[in-house]
Amino acid sequence: MAGGAEIKAPSPNVNGKAEILKGNFEPTAIEVEPLPPVVPENGVEKPSEKSRNIVLGRNVHSTCLTITEPEVNDEVTGDKEAQMAGVLARYRKNLMERTKYHLGYPYNLDFDYGALAQLQHFSINNLGDPFIESNYGVHSRQFEVGVLDWFARLWEIEKDEYWGYITNCGTEGNLHGILVGREVFPDGILYASRESHYSVFKAARMYRMECVKVDTLVSGEIDCSDLRPKLLANKDKPAILNVNIGTTVKGAVDDLDVVIQTLEECGFSHDRFYIHCDGALFGLMMPFVKRAPKVSFKKPIGSVSVSGHKFVGCPMPCGVQITRMEHINMLSSNVEYLASRDATIMGSRNGHAPLFLWYTLNRKGYKGFQKDVQKCLRNAHYLKDRLHEAGISAMLNELSSTVVFERPRDEEFVRRWQLACEGNIAHVVVMPNVTIEKLDFFLNELVEKRSTWYQGNVQPPCIAAEIGKANCVCALHK
Repeated sequence: MAGGAEIKAPSPNVNGKAEILKGNFEPTAIEVEPLPPVVPENGVEKPSEKSRNIVLGRNVHSTCLTITEPEVNDEVTGDKEAQMAGVLARYRKNLMERTKYHLGYPYNLDFDYGALAQLQHFSINNLGDPFIESNYGVHSRQFEVGVLDWFARLWEIEKDEYWGYITNCGTEGNLHGILVGREVFPDGILYASRESHYSVFKAARMYRMECVKVDTLVSGEIDCSDLRPKLLANKDKPAILNVNIGTTVKGAVDDLDVVIQTLEECGFSHDRFYIHCDGALFGLMMPFVKRAPKVSFKKPIGSVSVSGHKFVGCPMPCGVQITRMEHINMLSSNVEYLASRDATIMGSRNGHAPLFLWYTLNRKGYKGFQKDVQKCLRNAHYLKDRLHEAGISAMLNELSSTVVFERPRDEEFVRRWQLACEGNIAHVVVMPNVTIEKLDFFLNELVEKRSTWYQGNVQPPCIAAEIGKANCVCALHK
């Protein structure tokens, strides 16, 4: 291997064990390999129901880089440093190439944090409660609380009435919000739409909570006509609800006001339900959309979480979780080792993430985010219209920048553009870094590929069931 790096790969000829393969590592090279195997959903074929097949990604053991021991004379020759520098340089080139073809996942790649490079030499850890210093002095709590105060103003809750922290990802925000709900109502039942993020159902499994899945409208929004009878069937137990401020696949926004109204009409007083709002992406976009419903703590909600690495554009996964101060005492405990309190899930937390968030919020402000939101919505409408003009079924929810369309037939095309797929549909999430030029490049390539996928009697699929008849332009609904 060039520079001495080694690659481990599974070998079918050595009793299933991995053997060391020698060869040049070139991450940007196009590898000719079979597609990953298609497996049933959940890994088990259920004869009683129609299972959807899922294409899994390739096994990373085929490209992983092993750790090798330095040679005795490495300090003198510098061969090890040179070898690692070469690996990192090729990896950087690979990242630049893959970033060009990134459309399917909601990450804002338009950022420049050069000013913060001077702080990367420090091990910054905000372990414990963000509002109470610990004995560990290398922290960024002053930046973290500044970020939390900004979000508290956005969601209309006073400083002395909220508690929150900067999480390590959006999933942690959901895990914490639902945990608070479970602590407030130990015997509560969790209700979530079928199109909620998988972390919501992960939380139900982790906390051993009874979970009721609620049907959705074709838009992906929770169907309150299905929520109602399920609430009435469990009137004797408190309700813990996950409300989506932008679903994972379709970008649908659950109507918070209608959900609250449904709870009240079913006999649930405000002291018998807890609402967590999962605003991973659109929780930060909706406040800047005219006529959009408001997410506010002036309404009877318990918590809100958003991701920091999505619309904000933080280079590492992180998020923000805000809840009511009155709820957090049930989770919080004094930790002598820290000389602080802790009601977080992870304990140790990345102290660099608050710096990135603080920096961006200061640079952009409300007006900057409003400008980014308008650009995303405008470009999303452009993409949807161009897809329809090309005879491709597509849907765009009113408050969303997620454009849903027919799933490409070629999994190599899906992998190239890093598209997120589910069943017969795929989506593009239009973020601030996605330009009209990039969308045109994608569209032109998609149209060219479709001309080879659909020839003769092979017709594009009907996805009316997924996106509605009005958005489907198949032969039946054109």
